[in-house]
Amino acid sequence: MPIVVDLEALMAKQHISLGELSERVSITPANLSILKTGKAKAVRFSTLDAICKTLNCQPGDILKYVSQEEYEKENKI
Repeated sequence: MPIVVDLEALMAKQHISLGELSERVSITPANLSILKTGKAKAVRFSTLDAICKTLNCQPGDILKYVSQEEYEKENKI
């Protein structure tokens, strides 16, 4: 999937752990991990809204589009 979730980098910049973000956003650590690792097939706007409010960012800071070739190269497919 050419839509990539770049949540890990933003979390690192803001020095926030997965557990802390999951508490603030009210999402389970397991579900947040699925989103963070790019294994999620979808994300609810309410979840994206809560993440953006918590991290004081825009959706474009978390989500990015890459070509299929670039995606396969990054994920070694």
